[in-house]
Amino acid sequence: MAVQGKVDMLSILRDELAYEGGAASHVFVVLGASGDLAKKKIYPTLWWLFRDGLLPPKTYFIGYSRSKLTVDDIKKKTLPFMKVKNGEEQKVEQFFKINEYIAGSYDSPGDFSKLNKAIEQKGSCNRLFYLALPPTVYESVTLNLKATCMSKSDKWTRVIVEKPFGKDLESSNRLSNHLSALFKEEELYRIDHYLGKEMVQNLMVLRFANRIFSPVWNRDGIASVVISFKEPFGTQGRGGYFDDFGIIRDVMQNHLMQILTLVAMEKPPTTNAEDIRNEKVKVLKSIQPVDIKDTVLGQYVGKPGGKGDEAQGYLDDPTVPKGSVTPTFATAVLSVKMRDGMVYLLYLDVEKATLNERKAEVRIQFKDVAGDIFPDGRSDELYEAWRIFTPLLNKIETEKPKPITYVYGSRRPKESDEFMADRDFKYTGTYRWTESKETKAGL
Repeated sequence: MAVQGKVDMLSILRDELAYEGGAASHVFVVLGASGDLAKKKIYPTLWWLFRDGLLPPKTYFIGYSRSKLTVDDIKKKTLPFMKVKNGEEQKVEQFFKINEYIAGSYDSPGDFSKLNKAIEQKGSCNRLFYLALPPTVYESVTLNLKATCMSKSDKWTRVIVEKPFGKDLESSNRLSNHLSALFKEEELYRIDHYLGKEMVQNLMVLRFANRIFSPVWNRDGIASVVISFKEPFGTQGRGGYFDDFGIIRDVMQNHLMQILTLVAMEKPPTTNAEDIRNEKVKVLKSIQPVDIKDTVLGQYVGKPGGKGDEAQGYLDDPTVPKGSVTPTFATAVLSVKMRDGMVYLLYLDVEKATLNERKAEVRIQFKDVAGDIFPDGRSDELYEAWRIFTPLLNKIETEKPKPITYVYGSRRPKESDEFMADRDFKYTGTYRWTESKETKAGL
């Protein structure tokens, strides 16, 4: 089963729980509980659901990862991201009382037996496993879940798989086949948490329920589209993980491609998830694999005289392999030919350690005025997205081109602007860099 993001996924699960009338216990297991995704996204979301009374009775949470932690450690890590309001302190304590933590490896049946025992102590229960993990451990984790931790016959099991789905087309296909062999389709949720963002969810409304934009969203109206993702910070000690994936795998092939399909797809017959997915796949099928000559790759270096993190380049991170050529910046241009003959020029732009703000945006450049069923899940969508980027990734890893350097906190490599200008994108806005309080303080 494929869904549009975390919000839709939780809505579906809530409906299932409500249907059962709250008779059973429900155990939500966060695999990878010590990671960034868990502390910044998953635990805060679970807290908000608990705070707002959107969870059924007898719901419990279990964190699982290799780190030797306690529930109190999880609480300290997560609190800065939970947006706790005044007067909610007691409710926070109640939330963490229904939490538990177990340390264990991802390839040990014995450790998963400990996890299963902890789940069974909650009584007869439905089980939901959230894989907030790198794809390198998906196979071993799901094998152990299937062998050891499945619900009894009268209760359900759900497995939520987070992006990235593999490292390339081959590994994505292997993972899809692996999961399909272990679980029924209705037991699987493949999600990209980025799709839960309000901006992304509103794209369809903007396009198809807006009398201003709908008539001009065509080959006669649009010259090009730029989809950008910018982060003002570097790897922050996570370079070892990031270096295995790079900015293209980490953001461009999944997050930005999801936005691209919503921008470029034809109007679906209905808002049914199957109809939307079909139109998204049509867009992906119309895109040729990215050629390295149609890209600009960069890697940030420390800012001379900078303070704090801005003084450190990517290669200064002790967790990054020496001499790594993994890009932290990438601009790519894609050509999308639609059914009516319209050709979009779509620029995907991902930047780490640039500017002093964090943002994602879609910039539509209009032309100057002259005198629309997924029974097999989201696998084929994954296939098409990986098909587009795998040749580029293989070329980068084979030839290891040296990325263009750009200073931490700067706007972006000038080569990227020249690259886009040569392909008819004209930036007519103004740009003014304002030093933030954090930058002044060296944070």
